Amino acid sequence: MSKAISEDGVEFLGYTLWTPIDAISHGTSEMSKCYGLIYVDQDDLGQSTKKRFKKDGFYWYQKLIKLNGNNF
Repeated sequence: MSKAISEDGVEFLGYTLWTPIDAISHGTSEMSKCYGLIYVDQDDLGQSTKKRFKKDGFYWYQKLIKLNGNNF
């Protein structure tokens, strides 16, 4: 992004995510595919502890924000 900003004058407003936490699949109503940065302990039937755990991607995104995308 910094190259697009500095070389092409792109107006960059910020980063965004698909979803911060695992979400129920819109098309299949499944939880078995985990897309978010935070894992939700839940099966396809809505059973389990529903506890949340930060995944590796959470820390990657946290670092990206902290460094403002620089030296990343």
